[in-house]
Amino acid sequence: MRSVELSYTIGKPRSTGPGTPALLRNPMMDVLHAVRTQGSISAAARSIGLSYRHVWGQLRDWEVELGQPLIFWERGQAARLTPFGERLLTAERLAQARLGPQLEHLRAEIERAFSRMLDGEGEADAGQQDLLTLYASHDMALSVLQEHTAQASERLHLDIRFCGSVDAIRALNEGRCSLAAFHTQPFAAAGSLSARTYRPMLKPGLHKIIGFARRSQGLMVAPGNPLRLRDMDDVARLQARFVNRALGTGTRLLVDELLLQSQLLEADIEGYHRTEGSHAAVAMAVVGGTADVGVGTEYAARQHGLDFIPLVQERYLLVCLKTSLETPAMQRLLQHLTSAAWAQRLLTLPGYAPDHCGEVASMKRLLPWWT
Repeated sequence: MRSVELSYTIGKPRSTGPGTPALLRNPMMDVLHAVRTQGSISAAARSIGLSYRHVWGQLRDWEVELGQPLIFWERGQAARLTPFGERLLTAERLAQARLGPQLEHLRAEIERAFSRMLDGEGEADAGQQDLLTLYASHDMALSVLQEHTAQASERLHLDIRFCGSVDAIRALNEGRCSLAAFHTQPFAAAGSLSARTYRPMLKPGLHKIIGFARRSQGLMVAPGNPLRLRDMDDVARLQARFVNRALGTGTRLLVDELLLQSQLLEADIEGYHRTEGSHAAVAMAVVGGTADVGVGTEYAARQHGLDFIPLVQERYLLVCLKTSLETPAMQRLLQHLTSAAWAQRLLTLPGYAPDHCGEVASMKRLLPWWT
């Protein structure tokens, strides 16, 4: 058994996009990932800014420490991870994907603490006017928005707690947050599962909907789509190993909606009750070969090198209490959301596009199934 110690670094902000390093960095995992991606030790060393000699020596030292070979050392051949090296890297990336929401929250909290200190905010209530607590379905665009608003001249700190869409709205109604986020198919029928789930939780006159983004969700499959999957009918017919999202998440609701549309039962899907807590964790299950397919965002699929078969374009929305709209923090958020700078940033994320971004609207305006 080897011990694990956690650490963090302070430096310049990192850009967010495909290929973004893991939230919790580890030199050995960074090297193994680079070797797998680049196909040679020299190219791997260049990609992470280290010398060939240094990386070569690190790999040898790690092999001695672990008592297992990490690389096939074959002269004249492309560098490849051993089965042990592959399993080690996959297990670590899956663990990070599962812990992603908590790690993002921890990183943001540490950044905010340092930011307040460096800006001279010493009093107990300092910074409260530029803080919004947001419970939300896990979404990469929100993490990018968190970085964007924290770095802007009109700074705003988003304290994001990731949970399922249904749980997020429940948290808002219970007073545990100022803002919630959820996603739904914009053109679902009034009697759809999505409509029947969300409608009782949202009250005209009490809540206000704020437009945010449109994103693509679909099947995440191995490169080349070896099973030639096109939809949930294929998943059931071919008994593809499926990995689902947890109860209370918007994506689990979407999966159930897709099954209803195809007249399929839970029992028709092998792995329906196997769940992961984020899109990234679902993607890593497919990368690691323990599942053939899962439903998730295009961003998550592209980030992890998977193929993506789009199924729906869904609307990702924010919701708040009407009484909180005029607070300084909420007004600052709306300014960010309606800015050209944010629209351009959102368009850099695969599978995302602005959609009524920052528009405060009634239920009927942004939820056409609302009656």
